[in-house]
Amino acid sequence: MTNRIKEFRAKNDLTQEELARLAGVRRETIVFLEQGKYNPSLMLAHNVAEALKTTIEELFSF
Repeated sequence: MTNRIKEFRAKNDLTQEELARLAGVRRETIVFLEQGKYNPSLMLAHNVAEALKTTIEELFSF
């Protein structure tokens, strides 16, 4: 699975720490997601997409 988290995070002018706070996770989780080392649960994918003002489909691709 690939993602565009870093791209959308930059568009929203958010740090990894800020995105983590908005999504309710630790910064390390965001780091691992951006690096493709961690596949999120549906709930986490939803929370990250919501924090980045986009959809799961825009953010993640299989």
